[in-house]
Amino acid sequence: MSTYKALRKNPSAPQVPAALLAALRELPLAALSDNMHRSIGTVGLHPYHKPGERTMAGTAVTARSRAGDNLTYLRALEFCRPGDVLVVDAGGDLCNAVVGGILTFYASTIGLAGVVIDGAIRDVAEIRASEFPVYARGVTHRGPYKDGPGEINVPVTVGGMVVNPGDIVVGDQDGLLAIPQDGGVPELIEKARAVLVAEAKTIQAMKEGRWDRSFIDALEARCNN
Repeated sequence: MSTYKALRKNPSAPQVPAALLAALRELPLAALSDNMHRSIGTVGLHPYHKPGERTMAGTAVTARSRAGDNLTYLRALEFCRPGDVLVVDAGGDLCNAVVGGILTFYASTIGLAGVVIDGAIRDVAEIRASEFPVYARGVTHRGPYKDGPGEINVPVTVGGMVVNPGDIVVGDQDGLLAIPQDGGVPELIEKARAVLVAEAKTIQAMKEGRWDRSFIDALEARCNN
């Protein structure tokens, strides 16, 4: 008797406290990134949805699938709770779409915060008409296979960024970040808020013609040493 299993499944990690997610949704990704050494985040994944007023933030449910196959995605939806972000490592392949308009719409109806696919999607016109967050590497008209194999709730890599089950996935039109739940999130939120306050002061100074540019001399001097 064969012991082959098309899918390897693990339980979902505990969800991030709602208060933290609510705070993150009020912050632009750039303000968070500036306080994470500017070295964390996806490269090459793009938002395909209509821009919304708030940042996407949710608990990661992860999946690793064969390129262009969505059996893992279909099963992983059962592991998602309202407010989760489904993150799929499809190897960055663009030959066949992992999902399209129907399956991203279904994800929105069960309350997901968003979907991230390191692979291809299709039905882009439908997806762009909705504010439901969908990120992907690219687009193709060719549909998915449904054969597996795949894994659910394992560490994955999307756009060069490692995402573990239970990480906080944050995204806006600039891209995506994954933040460990034990990564000092309350402190990160306060630092990001401070960035916004400082930026508002800078913009006001620019409007009034009193922006102090002396810091440029200090930067150049530092680089010359």
